[in-house]
Amino acid sequence: MTPAYKEKQQVQLDTYLVDSFTYPSEYLDRQVLIDAYLPRHWRSLRSVSVLLVNDGQDLPKMPFGPLLDELYASGAIAPLLVVGMHCNDDRKLEYGTADVLDFMNRGSRAKFHRKFVLKELVPALFRKYHLHHVSEIGFAGFSLGGLSAIDIAWKHPDVFSKVGVFSGSLWWRLRDLHDGYEEETDRIMHKLIREGNYTQGLKFFFQTGNKDEIMDRNNNGIIDSIDDTLGLIAELESKGYARGTDIEYLELKDGRHDVPTWARAFPDFLKWGWGR
Repeated sequence: MTPAYKEKQQVQLDTYLVDSFTYPSEYLDRQVLIDAYLPRHWRSLRSVSVLLVNDGQDLPKMPFGPLLDELYASGAIAPLLVVGMHCNDDRKLEYGTADVLDFMNRGSRAKFHRKFVLKELVPALFRKYHLHHVSEIGFAGFSLGGLSAIDIAWKHPDVFSKVGVFSGSLWWRLRDLHDGYEEETDRIMHKLIREGNYTQGLKFFFQTGNKDEIMDRNNNGIIDSIDDTLGLIAELESKGYARGTDIEYLELKDGRHDVPTWARAFPDFLKWGWGR
């Protein structure tokens, strides 16, 4: 049965249309607010790419619409349909690593978020917007949403070809720091990549800022968000992914763990992934 979308509003920009609606997810057992940023003439395009974004509620704060509109109008990026998924109060349960809970059992509903994305949202987008020629699908997110994005994309390279992780919560771990934590074995996403396989065509964009946080759990003089990101990149390199071709890393001076920093980084991500 086709779900009953509840239309919210449409906003016209110069080259983009922002279409907001709610999707009744059976897997998440809630109404999910969706903001779809569509090239105004997407119906006539021969091909379009799709980018899913966790924490879609942060996009209007950038504000993302004018940012995307300017990039597309200037010819900096190819046609791209961007879909922001709003989270709710269960964010720390719905995001995370879907197959492995962290040491506090957070991420217990991440498997349902993954099912929502793969089994409900993506097919719904194809139906709703009559997407017949999709070049590729990317996935991005901020903080814990970034961890969720790379976890899902890593497990489903048959669906996703690019992933963007902004200030990713790559510290997600199996044990508490005061309960026998081991850096080399207890970071969950690092472990998942270490135990996984190389997939040709899968590409990664990582962003951190040197003011993301102040924690330095191993006292090596590098804050954890940067250390964990560089550690994950090293795991990817050990699988055969290469910096410059498969992996892009952006470290912003004075970058913080906040929306203004991610707004600064997002144009670089879009031009890296979909630049003309």
